[in-house]
Amino acid sequence: MRLTHLKLGCILACAFLSLTWFTAHNGNDGDEPPNHPVMIQLYERLLAAEFKGELLSRELSSVLTSLRNLTIPNNSSSTNIPEGPIKRNLSLLSSRLPNAYLYLPHLRDHPDSLIPNVVLGQGRTGVSLVLGIPTVKRQKQSYLVSTLKSLLYDLSPSERNDTVIIIFVAETDTEYVNSVAELLEKNFPKDVHSGLLEVVSPSQYFYPNFSRLRETFGDSKERVKWRTKQNLDYSFLMLYAQEKGTYYVQLEDDIVANPGYSQTMKIYVRKLATDDWMFLEFSQLGFIGKMFRASDLPMIAEFFLMFYKDKPIDWLLDHILWVKACNPEKDAKDCNLQKGLLKLRYKPSLFQHVGLHSSLPGKLQKLKDKDFGKVPLFTAHTNPPAELSSSLKHYQQHTLERAYIGQDFFWSLTPTAKDFILLSFPQPRTVTRYLFRSGNIENNRDHFYNTTVEVLPSDSSVRDRLVGGQSPQYKGSYGGFIVIGT
Repeated sequence: MRLTHLKLGCILACAFLSLTWFTAHNGNDGDEPPNHPVMIQLYERLLAAEFKGELLSRELSSVLTSLRNLTIPNNSSSTNIPEGPIKRNLSLLSSRLPNAYLYLPHLRDHPDSLIPNVVLGQGRTGVSLVLGIPTVKRQKQSYLVSTLKSLLYDLSPSERNDTVIIIFVAETDTEYVNSVAELLEKNFPKDVHSGLLEVVSPSQYFYPNFSRLRETFGDSKERVKWRTKQNLDYSFLMLYAQEKGTYYVQLEDDIVANPGYSQTMKIYVRKLATDDWMFLEFSQLGFIGKMFRASDLPMIAEFFLMFYKDKPIDWLLDHILWVKACNPEKDAKDCNLQKGLLKLRYKPSLFQHVGLHSSLPGKLQKLKDKDFGKVPLFTAHTNPPAELSSSLKHYQQHTLERAYIGQDFFWSLTPTAKDFILLSFPQPRTVTRYLFRSGNIENNRDHFYNTTVEVLPSDSSVRDRLVGGQSPQYKGSYGGFIVIGT
């Protein structure tokens, strides 16, 4: 290490002395380059040496920072990361972005603050598509389960094996984080166990003190805090996702996906005439449906962290484009033209925002993507012949009979306690599975709640055997029915 410092000092000292002699010999003050051809060549070589010296200095600083971090004892008890390859890979997050400690100096007190708490996950990597979904505790209504059902709805087995969906619970409340994990494991057990779904959360030390933020752009203190934390959430999620796959798509927890979105995105990327793009837009709203190369995520996340207190996330993304593409000596029209070459738009949009209640308390989010187009409001199913009856009154032409034969969806007036839908089969049927789905994209809040699915066995001995203790998951109900689902 001392020898390297000595070598660096010699390079810098020699470069400085040479430049000093060179400018003095040519009779100028060093602000203007020389005019003699030989001197010009020497001048350029010295500048190159000086540049290499600066690079070496920065590399040494990075190495020293990493060595210091290795000597700091682990004081964090907020993570429960499994031992082995997963933990080693996660530990790379802090080493891949040492500058995070410059932008978030409070992390120096807890060096493990950049290591995520993996609540659910199998460590899946090497996929084509990584979907990142940050979620927070909402005061009014959570859309997370509906969003995941939409994303998983028509994925083929091969697409499920080639995808990772990361749910980043951006909260430090351990009880709430665990409740989200339990909810998803209950609703999507196969997808959790296969490694398709992951749930992660930040360290309790990750977030800075938000009470010292400066109010800008006429935003209230609460809104400034909300957008600042959002910038940190996106950055953390991107850093975690960078090693997972080839492409990363940023989503939100209150969206609906167009059927076939996964295959559509992959085909679009393959057919692009140029690879010069920085991100692709599959929705025109905010930060929804933005696809990045996973290899670009460290650079993008570092830019966000540099200015996380200053502007909203979509403004910062636009500033990256400006830095990369725009010539300050040209007008705004040329700038927009150049930025348009780095962000390519796919139409129609593949994702629609459906949440009414924003994660910012008190804010109603009514924005809709006009390019999303129409999606089917129901999926027809082939059902066995049955006599139908219900205590519910249907709305307009949306009857139960038309829904059962696959012509429409059933839409009733608001149900009350003890309302029912009864399917009576003329001959006993062997039932191996059932599907009960409520709600659609245009009427997202029109769901059945507190509902049970029950069957009446044709043989009473079957009921006695199931309810009598051999199958504790089944419960008896009125009139000999058995509850098989809620």
